[in-house]
Amino acid sequence: MTEVVTLITGASAGIGAEFARVFASNGHRVALVARRVDRLNKLAGEIAVAGRAAPIVIPCDLEQPDAGDKIAAALDEAGVDVEFVVNNAGFGLFGNAIEMDRAAQLSIIAVNIRALTELSLRFSDSLIRHRGGILNVGSIAGFLPGPGMAIYYASKAYVLSFTEALRQELAPRGVRVTVVCPGPVPSEFQARAGFSPGFDSAVLNVSAADVAREGYRGLMSNKRAVMPGVGIKIVPLLLRLFPRGFILAAVGRFQLRKR
Repeated sequence: MTEVVTLITGASAGIGAEFARVFASNGHRVALVARRVDRLNKLAGEIAVAGRAAPIVIPCDLEQPDAGDKIAAALDEAGVDVEFVVNNAGFGLFGNAIEMDRAAQLSIIAVNIRALTELSLRFSDSLIRHRGGILNVGSIAGFLPGPGMAIYYASKAYVLSFTEALRQELAPRGVRVTVVCPGPVPSEFQARAGFSPGFDSAVLNVSAADVAREGYRGLMSNKRAVMPGVGIKIVPLLLRLFPRGFILAAVGRFQLRKR
């Protein structure tokens, strides 16, 4: 019988590293994908020392068009099938879209949308064969328009919509598909995006470890969406009470405070 693995992208830090720990602690062998091989090797060593199955380390830049081919080749070489895909990798950039570097913004789409979509579809036959699942990392940003981080917010809206549609299509095949939508999480995300955590982080933040634990439980129990933490759960409800134009203006004013 072919050994199965859980493929986790963006596994070198933050939520991705915590997903690796959670899946490994629950008996899954993990395949770790990220650009920084030194961090992947350190995490893999930590998991192996804890007595878990040795992770597969796949250094790969998901911004590159051939990333999916490289990941598939590494898994084939290891002789494993994919049982679960955790599409965690993603980033954003803060600033007005027309003023920022266009190539950098297109890289957000490459990672947050293209890579997530490709890996979800590329391994679908294996997921169906093993009755596994897909866990996509969205964001509370996916429910909102995001002036000041337009591309990032739009990418997370895609993740939410794509996950829900794919869930409906794959359910008859026995595949679970879940989206986890955290609010602000203390991680390297803010530094890369170009702003410091503010009031929203203080009020709504949940640790990366908590996000990973809740996301894992949600996937295993076949939930459609997981909203980690108490405060974040009321945001979608509040959005129904106000016109879209009001929300757009409010988010725009809030983002201006980060400058």
